[in-house]
Amino acid sequence: MNPEAYLEMAETESRHWWFHGRRLILERLIAQLKLKPGAKILEIGSGTGGNLDLLARFGLVSAMEMDPEARAIATQKTGGRFTIQAGSCPDELPFLGEKFDLICMFDVLEHIEQDQETLGALKPLLAKDGQVLITVPAYAWLWSVHDEFLHHKRRYTEPELSRKALGAGYQIARIAYFNILLFPLAAAARVKDKLLGSTSASGTQIPPAPLNSLLGLVFGLERFLLDHVNPSFGVSLLCLLRLEGDG
Repeated sequence: MNPEAYLEMAETESRHWWFHGRRLILERLIAQLKLKPGAKILEIGSGTGGNLDLLARFGLVSAMEMDPEARAIATQKTGGRFTIQAGSCPDELPFLGEKFDLICMFDVLEHIEQDQETLGALKPLLAKDGQVLITVPAYAWLWSVHDEFLHHKRRYTEPELSRKALGAGYQIARIAYFNILLFPLAAAARVKDKLLGSTSASGTQIPPAPLNSLLGLVFGLERFLLDHVNPSFGVSLLCLLRLEGDG
């Protein structure tokens, strides 16, 4: 990822409505997994550490991050309470020989050229009945200058992500789009940016506090909607995977 993007992430992930709403959704999804007490959790691509405290509510957390500056920010932010090791996907994964009950990749897979190979490389790190929880951005037509700034390789559709997960040898426990309530606004913003030839993407900066709170509230409400439906469209995709033969 662009080194400047890590600095932007460090500045915004604690306050920006998108990060706040996504954490609410992820918290509810992980709670529904009913992980055992003391479950071992690994975050791949932990960035500047914005998800580590959330994950720690559900188990013992370790992390991998390839960028040294991001690791340093995450270590400082969390007071050194988590083991954050260097590594990259798919060929330089740390923690080999350990087994994890949950492996998380939150908006990471789209940064990796060898995405299917990366999913396959995680399998030896999974405990029996272990699970992999992934989020990725959706739809190539929503591509923007922000994707380029973040060094994304692609945005996904449900069939594409399903095909790569199955090709890597997983069962798909669940796959669904999310960020659907704000989808019309996101789509309109992307179209506007393309028509105007904008050099920066709309919506990446923290908006005024009242609007920021409102957008975070609306996005976060989807955690209740996702209890009942698997939406067929959205700005992002989530996917829960299990090893073939488990469950």
